[in-house]
Amino acid sequence: MIESSDRTPLPRAFFDRPVLEVAPDLLGRTLVRMTDDGPIELRLTEVEAYAGEADPGSHAYRGRTARNAVMFGPPGHAYVYFTYGMWHCLNLVCGPEGTASGVLLRAGEVRVGQELARKRRLSARYDKELAKGPARLATALDVDRTLDGADACSGPASPLSVLHGTPVHPDQVRTGPRTGVGGDGATHPWRFWIDGDPTVSPYRAHTPRRRRRT
Repeated sequence: MIESSDRTPLPRAFFDRPVLEVAPDLLGRTLVRMTDDGPIELRLTEVEAYAGEADPGSHAYRGRTARNAVMFGPPGHAYVYFTYGMWHCLNLVCGPEGTASGVLLRAGEVRVGQELARKRRLSARYDKELAKGPARLATALDVDRTLDGADACSGPASPLSVLHGTPVHPDQVRTGPRTGVGGDGATHPWRFWIDGDPTVSPYRAHTPRRRRRT
């Protein structure tokens, strides 16, 4: 179980900062997902930063759309998107309203509600694989588009919240290119993870999609 002294919810001011400050500071924090079947909690071990309209790798690079509208809203809200026609991914909006920056939650260690996560992640051989990757994390926590816009700073009634947890010492934080990002944003070292943690997902470089010949 998570230490009771570490269960103070993070305030909105925590997220109302530049995304490159928020992202590494999320490592070691406790993400809480309240489901109809009970709570699931995980310790965040890997994240990626996306800097909105200034970042070619961001969904908001070309401006506001119906899909990314939450990113332009207040900090501390969830941005959930559907990708490859199969998977959801969970982000937390950062910075002042209108900046459209956010942190993709890539991996974590499930510490509470493992049995609930296992029911959703039947292919996971070990508990360290339950949330090892952004799609797996969202699946384990029963995250879908209905949570897009959920306020993670609104209190215990919210389906999502982030607790203080145990922040990681800077010496334990590693950084490198974001997974699967191509183009001008490929080399940004905006992926952050806890060194040596077994729940961190493997890095994969961007692979351009090949068009079918007609």
